[in-house]
Amino acid sequence: MKFDMVGACVFAQSGGPTSVINSSAAGVITQALKEKKNITKVYGAEHGIVGILEEKLFDMSQEDPKELELLKYTPSSALGSARYKLKDASANDTDYKRILEVFKKYNIRYFFYNGGNDSMDTCNKVSKYLQSVGYKCNVIGVPKTIDNDLYGTDHCPGYGSAAKYIANTIMECHLDAKVYNFGQVCIFEIMGRNAGWLTAAAALAGYKGLGADLIYLPEVPFDVDKFIESVKEVCAKNDNKCIVAVSEGLKNAEGKYVAECTVSQNDTFGHAQLGGLAQILANIVKERLGVKVRPIELSLMQRCGAHLASKTDIEEAFNAGAFAVKSAVSGETDKMVIFEREYDKKGNYVCKNVLMPLELAANTEKKVPLEWITNDGSNVSDEFVKYALPLIQGDAKAPLEDGLPRFAKLKKVYEQK
Repeated sequence: MKFDMVGACVFAQSGGPTSVINSSAAGVITQALKEKKNITKVYGAEHGIVGILEEKLFDMSQEDPKELELLKYTPSSALGSARYKLKDASANDTDYKRILEVFKKYNIRYFFYNGGNDSMDTCNKVSKYLQSVGYKCNVIGVPKTIDNDLYGTDHCPGYGSAAKYIANTIMECHLDAKVYNFGQVCIFEIMGRNAGWLTAAAALAGYKGLGADLIYLPEVPFDVDKFIESVKEVCAKNDNKCIVAVSEGLKNAEGKYVAECTVSQNDTFGHAQLGGLAQILANIVKERLGVKVRPIELSLMQRCGAHLASKTDIEEAFNAGAFAVKSAVSGETDKMVIFEREYDKKGNYVCKNVLMPLELAANTEKKVPLEWITNDGSNVSDEFVKYALPLIQGDAKAPLEDGLPRFAKLKKVYEQK
């Protein structure tokens, strides 16, 4: 179904931030401000769908164009994020009626939601509800997630920069950890609940000869005893030195998270808040092998390390936002922007934007292909490296002021109505 109409648009960000999510915001906002024929007003919702429910909308036309440009190099979610789960409208339509009320009040005819799996679920639910009540509004999902696990797209905005950060950090720590004349095991805990794309990025460091000796992804059951034996074998060959990369979402053969004993609660989407796996494994290694162990949890740094952002990632994130707006004003709705990988005649990587039905992306996960994981589950193949290398290319940073990055400073002027 296609709707072509005139009215305001609203853009919102949701879920965990990335170092390039604001580049998508810049793409949406700057393109929307150009579409004067179809878009009469450009709003930004504060804290995702919550901002719409609470009628907290920023007038994005009040922002300085130079600050909007700086968004491309500014990490985190400039408009504020949220982790709010919409119930199915059939079970409780209160939120949906409120969204419709706000959309009617501000004549919002275009809705752009920037996020990952759960965000696309929200986007899909809103789109389907508006269609069910006959309210014409073109809805487009703009992908984002460092986890790289959105279904249907070759990769996700945010992943390339996070992968680049992980690879760089492991290379630097590799050099640091192996300078001593005594043994040391370093265990890096990397984000990724059910998909190991981020942890696999450790192989990019290995591509340069400074990577992890062992890499464990959640796609394959994790056996602690086999892990200890593998660490022992590596140490025997490398003067008691070993570097390991593990996904926070490692599970045992029974499907239980290895780190579950450290979980205090679930997030608002019902997902276990993982963490502490590196410390758990470090304690086991120290107890059984008697070597010095250093656990390293990269935590939030993986997703906010804009100083190591991939230029390719920044540009693709911006283009995805602009493409979403162009698609909406041309009449597309109920879709998510996805990336298709192509190669030109010279064999150079090219990213193409296309659309996919929102319902296909909602609450689905794309995992690392099992054929890219070694038979013993302790590393990844060259196929992964070939896949990931084009995504981490180029360097793009915020301009410096007094030696520190000058990030975007938005006015965030609330719309008064």
